[in-house]
Amino acid sequence: MMRTAISPHERLSATLRYLATGRNYQDLKFTTVISAQAFSEIIPETCQAIYQFLHKKYMKFPTTEAEWRSIARVFEARCNIPNCIGAVDGKHVNLIPPPNSGAYYYNYKGYYSLVLMAIYDANCEFIMCDFGVNGRISDGGVIAYTQFYKKLKSGSLRLPQPSNPQNSQRELPFVFIGDEAFALRADFLKPYSQRDLDHDRKIFSYRLSRGRSKIENSFGILSARFQVFQTAIRLHLESIDKVVMVCYVLHNFLRRKCGKSYTPPECFDQENIMDGTVQVGLRPNSNLFAGLHGGYGRNFTREENQVRQLFTQYFNQEGAVSWQERMIH
Repeated sequence: MMRTAISPHERLSATLRYLATGRNYQDLKFTTVISAQAFSEIIPETCQAIYQFLHKKYMKFPTTEAEWRSIARVFEARCNIPNCIGAVDGKHVNLIPPPNSGAYYYNYKGYYSLVLMAIYDANCEFIMCDFGVNGRISDGGVIAYTQFYKKLKSGSLRLPQPSNPQNSQRELPFVFIGDEAFALRADFLKPYSQRDLDHDRKIFSYRLSRGRSKIENSFGILSARFQVFQTAIRLHLESIDKVVMVCYVLHNFLRRKCGKSYTPPECFDQENIMDGTVQVGLRPNSNLFAGLHGGYGRNFTREENQVRQLFTQYFNQEGAVSWQERMIH
């Protein structure tokens, strides 16, 4: 008896069901009438097709100064951080390790993983994803393996020249922002150590956290909408890459096409600037979609520290916002 061909609609429906639920192929075959063996071919193929169709429009990495400046304008309008061109973070994607791989993928959380690095803009869309570093690599060093960081260090990202924020005579460089897991650079800001906080540094770290909070919310949204991230993915490594990347481009697609339903306001941290409290939005599961661990200490140059001091002075002087004192007490 000849098997009926699986239609494009059925392929798409089955793939989206897999991404949304994270259920294994054996479970899904009962709700889709598609065999587990067929799933193993359909899922990677369909993920690849979706990604190829959407990524040029919905996850385009900036290549010109004008595109970087456009990102910076939105960051300043929404997060009150001038000349910020992206927030960077990483997560461990849980997987069933390949046979005979030993501890190669074993991470600090006690499970096997590949690391995902991402950059997002102030619209809570991802502008870059780099996936595939094994979970055993020191978290602070993972970023060095990404194409983004290699281009950043080589100066080939075509970033704009430093400029003065509105109502300021202070010239500030264009920068990325991240947390303690990353190295401080003249083009990459991170918070001060908790051991070294005075008033002005607390203000700086608070202002930086306003920009970084949305990437945590975005990861929380991603893992809530695509529950495949809440499982140990049981696929070949090349198929895991296709699954991960299509989830990111679908996130951006859904943000633009149906943002109010896909990401209602309660998904995001909400600050009460009157009493200094924060209602926390969605956050990823810290066990199954863990953040990067550890970080760099004081290994930075005088120039790199001077850039952070420039932003610290700006946030405490002409760039101060009226509610920031309430938010650090």
